[in-house]
Amino acid sequence: MGAYKDTIIVNANVEMTTRSLQTIVENAKKKAGRDEKGVYRVDTADKVSEMISRFLLEKDFEGYVKDIGKP
Repeated sequence: MGAYKDTIIVNANVEMTTRSLQTIVENAKKKAGRDEKGVYRVDTADKVSEMISRFLLEKDFEGYVKDIGKP
């Protein structure tokens, strides 16, 4: 996600549905495909990080945290 200026990487525990995680893994495997030995060579943890980061940037997380009136 380095395309955005003034960002940092924060390691955090994130609660999500198991179905969301399964879908990210399935899609990452489909996109990466199998190698010549039939093995998927994709870091699904990195894909989870990419998906969450993209979501936060596209859905204006910065604006959300600025609104102290939200629970």
